[in-house]
Amino acid sequence: MTLFPLSLTTRLATLFSLLVAGLLLLLGLSLEHLIRGHFDDIDQMELTAKLNMIDNLLDRVDSPDALDALPRYLDDVLTSHATLSVSIHDEEGQVLYAYQPEFLAPVKNGDVSSPSARWSVAGYEFIGHEVQLHLPLPVPAPVHVLLGLDITHHAHFLEDIRRYLWTGIALAALLTALFGWLVARQGLAPLKRITATASRLSAERLGERLDLQATPPEMLKLANAFNGMLNRLEADFQRLSEFSADIAHELRTPVSNLLTETQVVLSRPRSAEEYRDILHSNLEELERLARMIADMLFLAKADHGLLPNPAESVHLQQEVAALLEFYEALAEEKQVEMQATGSATVTGDRLMLRRAVANLLSNALRHTPAGGNIAIEIEPRADVALLTVRNTGDTIPPDQLPRLFERFHRADNIRSHHGEGAGLGLAITRSIIQAHGGDVAVSSQNGTSTFCLSLPLFGRQGTTSEE
Repeated sequence: MTLFPLSLTTRLATLFSLLVAGLLLLLGLSLEHLIRGHFDDIDQMELTAKLNMIDNLLDRVDSPDALDALPRYLDDVLTSHATLSVSIHDEEGQVLYAYQPEFLAPVKNGDVSSPSARWSVAGYEFIGHEVQLHLPLPVPAPVHVLLGLDITHHAHFLEDIRRYLWTGIALAALLTALFGWLVARQGLAPLKRITATASRLSAERLGERLDLQATPPEMLKLANAFNGMLNRLEADFQRLSEFSADIAHELRTPVSNLLTETQVVLSRPRSAEEYRDILHSNLEELERLARMIADMLFLAKADHGLLPNPAESVHLQQEVAALLEFYEALAEEKQVEMQATGSATVTGDRLMLRRAVANLLSNALRHTPAGGNIAIEIEPRADVALLTVRNTGDTIPPDQLPRLFERFHRADNIRSHHGEGAGLGLAITRSIIQAHGGDVAVSSQNGTSTFCLSLPLFGRQGTTSEE
């Protein structure tokens, strides 16, 4: 477990510097290898050239006089070659000629049979080679020529290259780490802005947004997603605030009525009949409170996907017929005509679907004037069944249509009439239909309002209560 975890900026800078240092190291090793190989080729060529020169001089030794004059010729030739050391001896080991022999002292016979032999003397670096040649005397005489070439200047040059190279790599790695840290810090600045924005968020400050113009393309999707999340949070908090205010408003009226009536009845002695009237009135308010609380609990379950999973076949025409019979007396009282056509079988929970359709019928009856009509049409299409509730009455303003299914919302925004309910019916209808994998839509024009429910046909499409 890391006691001090590294920041993302430090990690990026470290990885970047290690990568650059590794590449420079590989480049340096390759460069050193190439330079060393180049100098080795040059040294071998020079060594071979000097051996050829000495071989040419020995080819001229074809008499004893020429053998005696050989050292003088070699001195004349080798004087201008200070980097050479030469030793020539016969088969018995007698030295015939030596030039700077002290640099050949570490070499023993046979040690430099390979052209790549190397040795050091007094801080100087040498490569050398020993070959056997023949003097073209009347009686050919074999001789051994040992040649050493001073390559100290090449060795020093390679050491300087190596020192400068490793120093440069170390400095480059440090500078790369520094610049990498600065670049990573600058590149991760949008993340810091997101963090700063998130730290400033609260229920009262949900208007913060990231500046997309200052966001790099690689983080644009993240910034858009973050701003989208803030938009949703702000909208949800706004709805929650309105919902809380609506709950308080809806609960205040019946609670206030209960308190007022109770205080009035307790202000002085009453007859038994008066007490019964007050209790009946209180019972109505309590029933209204109970319905409202039950509806809110139902919506809370729907929000958390806790509604029953619908899995039975439901005959819509039978449920609609039962509801029409239930509302028949109310429709006659309001002088509203109701009729239903069509049939379809869907997958769902019968009681919940009856409740959804009942909410639509109740809403239609409430807003249909005397002499109006309500038409219910059931039509199967492809994999879904459409249930349409159409009623005559006032046209709903277009700006109100998207909000009809919000909780506690009424198109006329009147909340004081007890007979109009708490404004949760349509919200419950939408939750039930969505729990069945369907959808709900509304339109209103020319004095006719239409609510359309779409539900999966039985056996055609699975449903879920978690949507």
